[in-house]
Amino acid sequence: QVQLVESGGGSVQAGGSLRLSCAAFGYIYSSNYYMGWFRQAPGKEREGVAVIDTGYGSTYYGDSVKGRFTISRDNAKNTVYLQMNSLKPEDTAMYYCAAAHLPYGGSKYLVPGSYNYWGQGTQVTISS
Repeated sequence: QVQLVESGGGSVQAGGSLRLSCAAFGYIYSSNYYMGWFRQAPGKEREGVAVIDTGYGSTYYGDSVKGRFTISRDNAKNTVYLQMNSLKPEDTAMYYCAAAHLPYGGSKYLVPGSYNYWGQGTQVTISS
């Protein structure tokens, strides 16, 4: 069983930055093991923000955050980070960390339904 613990959320003004962390505890492979960030705003569906292949380091981003957010990992610490810059009010949401074994060459890395392990979430609020 894998447990994911998020931290780093908070409230900042538009244009500011935040860094989220997700620490993973439990039985974890590094090959074909993807970890990522998803977010859900009130009244909206959960959407993929950024995902990383913890083995090779390949990254995938949602269109709305490309160029502003960066996902990275520290395998020695079983931790994934999300650096969020140039934040906008529309980035306001609950951010969730997720993990799963996924096949290489697939196309569903940013689809929430592809993931079977989830954290409790951390709130990010951006004021204008």
